[in-house]
Amino acid sequence: MTVSSMTGFARTDGAADGFGWTWELRSVNGKGLDVRVRLNGGFERLEAKVRDAVSKRFKRGNIGVTLNVVRAAEGGSYQVNRELLTELVSIAQEFDGATSLSAGTIADLMNVRGVLETVETQEDEATRDARDRAVLASLNDAIDQMVAHRNEEGAKLDAMLRGHVDNIEATVTRAENCASARGDAIKERLKRQIDELMDAGKFDQERLHQEAALLATKADIREEIDRLKAHIIAARDMLTKGGAIGRKLDFLCQEFNREANTLCSKANDIELTNCGMELKVIIDQLREQVQNVE
Repeated sequence: MTVSSMTGFARTDGAADGFGWTWELRSVNGKGLDVRVRLNGGFERLEAKVRDAVSKRFKRGNIGVTLNVVRAAEGGSYQVNRELLTELVSIAQEFDGATSLSAGTIADLMNVRGVLETVETQEDEATRDARDRAVLASLNDAIDQMVAHRNEEGAKLDAMLRGHVDNIEATVTRAENCASARGDAIKERLKRQIDELMDAGKFDQERLHQEAALLATKADIREEIDRLKAHIIAARDMLTKGGAIGRKLDFLCQEFNREANTLCSKANDIELTNCGMELKVIIDQLREQVQNVE
């Protein structure tokens, strides 16, 4: 599976039985899956099936689904409301004799609302079901387009995410190789600090050893380095597997950031501090792009 973006667009057209329609699908980032459906032309009855079709193919994103339907003019029959027409003719004749103005013709009276009515052709259930199937088949084509578009955007995301992970790895390696992070350098620094304290006055040796051990633990960044390396492996493994990994990657970014913060707090020289700060910037860039991953 590939990495999928939550950004996408699709459009398909279809026609059957004097009906023409257009499906439009738009997708943007979202914490979960939010499907908003707008159907017109009397096709509101399909909303449940539309939601089901979309939810089967997508796990995350705010997805808008719109169906626009145009019905071709029918060559159906017309029905005259004879009672209304007779009443209008009588009124016209009455006014025709009382004024010099012309009361008009039958053709004019036919334009009065309610005189001439269109008789809609009644369709059977089988015809309607066949048309519904054609409309839904067109929706599936649009969904396929959306999947392809989101995968295309996901391929671009994948390259960027891997680049950020590579930069994190390079920065972690620099931090690991800092002179101040090496065990012998930590011991030498602690020994020098202890010697300075001993020269300054008398101290309880046991308490001094405890404090020295505590300081050594706080100065040692090997655990943070090891965890950062494990997170790098996990990130690459997720990207290789693909699929709906957005939430997992977002959580992993939090873990990356936690280790970077600890690294900064333990830094005791400018080189290690710079590595920690650079890590935080790269992790923030990674997390920003992760927000687009399904």
